[in-house]
Amino acid sequence: MLATIYNRMIPGFCILMFAAACMVSKKNIRHQELLVYRGTPITTVDQWNKKRKAVLAHMQEAMGPLPRLKNHPPFNTLVLDSVMESTYTRYTIKFTVEKGEALPALLYVPAGYTTGGRAPAVIALHGTDRLGKLSVAGQSALANRDYAKKLAERGYVVLAPDYPSFGDLVNYDFDRDRYQSGTMKGIFNHIRCVDYLQSLSFVNPDKIAVIGHSLGGHNAIFLGAFDQRVKVVIASCGWTLFPYYDLGPAMEKQYGGKLGPWSQKRYMPLLKEKYHLNAEKIPFDFDEVIAAIAPRIFLTNSPLRDANFSIEGVRAGLKNIRKVYELYHAPGALYAFFPEAGHDFPPDVTKAAFQVLDSAFKK
Repeated sequence: MLATIYNRMIPGFCILMFAAACMVSKKNIRHQELLVYRGTPITTVDQWNKKRKAVLAHMQEAMGPLPRLKNHPPFNTLVLDSVMESTYTRYTIKFTVEKGEALPALLYVPAGYTTGGRAPAVIALHGTDRLGKLSVAGQSALANRDYAKKLAERGYVVLAPDYPSFGDLVNYDFDRDRYQSGTMKGIFNHIRCVDYLQSLSFVNPDKIAVIGHSLGGHNAIFLGAFDQRVKVVIASCGWTLFPYYDLGPAMEKQYGGKLGPWSQKRYMPLLKEKYHLNAEKIPFDFDEVIAAIAPRIFLTNSPLRDANFSIEGVRAGLKNIRKVYELYHAPGALYAFFPEAGHDFPPDVTKAAFQVLDSAFKK
């Protein structure tokens, strides 16, 4: 069963509505009042924008500072190989994001766009898969992870980078880089992906989206929060509120607490070192981060049986996020799907997500 929290139908796709989508438990949530800033109720967009800046600052308290976003060296793109299909050509590339920092990626170019015209583009972020970028190209052992390939077939330019410690970055050394977290390294890389796409003559610079599943889901959210050039954010199985995060006793014991998996070097070590894995002390939560995307389009795929990200925490967060979208008079830009599935990106939800993307970029 699928549902959206708003009364908005997607052409050609049947959606069942149900009010329970936004039911919230009585569990205490530290960031419950999004529309309050320094004790004052937020009633205008200008007031929200002040809090939005504070949310981004609080994220950096836990992730480390975002590096400068100007005066970068040339991309120096290196094409390693190419594969031509009937509807697109896929290039394996590596390009410079900063001095001494190269990013391996797949670049899909739809047929016809190299000789004229500008296509919408999508950054496709992979999940926790040793293959990295190749997993979204259809090579994952798991089903329903090939959204980069499918989007290219649909006519989008697609850029699919590796996340540090996966794919061609499997040996990435977090101890020797300039970032305080793998998460911030990912955010910087993905912002540079937007820069790279906007530099391509066949890309429409005003029509750039991001999509990701699991690891890629929350990285899509983080990119959308920090970079307003991203107009559509599609996150599958990527989030729940921190107080609801619980992978069970075995994982809690292995990582030293319920939030321990989030404190790995590839994510945010400061959650343990600085905030002692205490959800009440962490200076941000996902409802704030997603609200920072408003009024741009945000779509979440949150399966009812996802063992990684509690649906209860998603529903609690959406209740808060909705208020910010309503402040912008943009409730129709917020989509939520709750399939009867586990940690997956089911084909019917993928189809619906692509239709949302098409409606935004192919008018």
